[in-house]
Amino acid sequence: MPKIFIIGLPRTGTTSISVAMLDVGFKVAHTAFTKHAFELADVISDAPCFSDFEQLDKLFPHSKFIYLTRELSLWVPSMQALLLKMAPGLLPKEGHFSPVLKRSFNETFQLTQEDLLSEKHLEKCYVNHQRKVESYFEGRDDLICINLSDVNSLRKLFLFLDLPYKTGQTFPHLNKGSQVAKWTNYKHPNKISSFSAGKEHRQFFDYET
Repeated sequence: MPKIFIIGLPRTGTTSISVAMLDVGFKVAHTAFTKHAFELADVISDAPCFSDFEQLDKLFPHSKFIYLTRELSLWVPSMQALLLKMAPGLLPKEGHFSPVLKRSFNETFQLTQEDLLSEKHLEKCYVNHQRKVESYFEGRDDLICINLSDVNSLRKLFLFLDLPYKTGQTFPHLNKGSQVAKWTNYKHPNKISSFSAGKEHRQFFDYET
């Protein structure tokens, strides 16, 4: 079944757009680490979508993709703060985060780099990801690129998704500053757990087969 994948990097507004999608009736997973979570959700954002969009495109044909951009001068310090806070959980062996999340972050940000938190390294990671997205979707009409700070971004998104738009509607602004747990605190019946367990328990996709 086709999905909507939000493939912007962390700290580009993935929580805000996820809440906006909940509010128009979609079932949403902000991060998804099991097959079942992907099966249950209509919209999936953040990890591992930003690293796995090519594989997900093949697994879920005819899906739509949303790439979020943000000014580097704002994104870099926000990403530095996030990585610093997440660092213990991202450790290869000792880290308590999902192996899928750790892989996704490592593939995108090369976590073993000594200069991981440097402006130069993070800017390079951002640009590399952006170029990968642009190259993969070149000539296709199933990707939209938006910056949530653009006052017209919600209208553009709803047009792309064939959703009705009311004049004056805007994205909710969540995860401001150092806050990184707003999704957990947001209550909604359409939220899908990142660790939803189905018949295969908490198995993830085997991209090699």
